[in-house]
Amino acid sequence: MYPKNLKYTQTHEWLKVEGKKAKIGISEFAIKELTDLTFLQFDVEVGDELAKGQAFGEVESVKTTSSLYMPVSGKILAIHTEVADQLEDMMKDPYEFGWLIEVELTNPTEVEKLYDAAAYEKVAVSHH
Repeated sequence: MYPKNLKYTQTHEWLKVEGKKAKIGISEFAIKELTDLTFLQFDVEVGDELAKGQAFGEVESVKTTSSLYMPVSGKILAIHTEVADQLEDMMKDPYEFGWLIEVELTNPTEVEKLYDAAAYEKVAVSHH
């Protein structure tokens, strides 16, 4: 259910590392918990540098509003702004189409502290 090539956080973001860059999105688990996504907002611009744990935006659903947190420290290289108009596609494909931001890792060792798919599955299960 959770792609094994990704890393995950306790707040349900995923991270796909490619060299010194990483794409960030929200997990299928988070999308199912939120149910129908209604709105996505980015609070950052390309070039911004954020620390691990800082919010880069928020997602709203019929149930609640959730902040989106940086799994690692990084400099914003790209923002997938069109995803905000295609939330249905994001819900169907959170790991390929549904990436939200791409960052340049400023502290790559932080990646090692994130969950792998198996560990994340345990975290997700324990939330039920």
